[in-house]
Amino acid sequence: MRSIALPDSAKSQEKVGIFVDVQNIYYTCRQAYNSSFDYNKFWAEVTRDREVVCAYAYATHRGDKKQLQFQNILRAIGFTVELKAVLKRRDGTTKADWDVGIALDVFEAAPKCDTIVLASGDGDFGILLDRIRERFKTKSEVYGVRALTSNQLIGPAGRFVPIDEKLLLKPGP
Repeated sequence: MRSIALPDSAKSQEKVGIFVDVQNIYYTCRQAYNSSFDYNKFWAEVTRDREVVCAYAYATHRGDKKQLQFQNILRAIGFTVELKAVLKRRDGTTKADWDVGIALDVFEAAPKCDTIVLASGDGDFGILLDRIRERFKTKSEVYGVRALTSNQLIGPAGRFVPIDEKLLLKPGP
């Protein structure tokens, strides 16, 4: 019996879950390159020949017009935008940490995905990547600014993709 090659459209696509730590990516790109992350290029790269199971961008909510426009751009690209209010402490510092929320969502999505794509430089997520690989055999890819991404995250990542000029917005004229 001969095997018949299936057309590309009939082949099963890799299932991917995409998770972006927006604040981490914003600050690391700004610090390292004085530039902004290009979410459209990132989306095109991580979704090429893949089926998107879920895509979340975790951001803070301050309610200003520019931030609302940015969140709408993320939604138009294909992200579900998760917002958390910025908490102001008595000493004047602020906090809006999404680590637990991201970790829970990744862990819940992992059994449905072949690969989890995480954009962050936060080393706290390293144990999460180890756990989803061990528990669900789910692969992982991490996108982060190399100089500002923890080795505790790069080590457990199945694949590390450094954010560099190819994933940054080009400065305007």
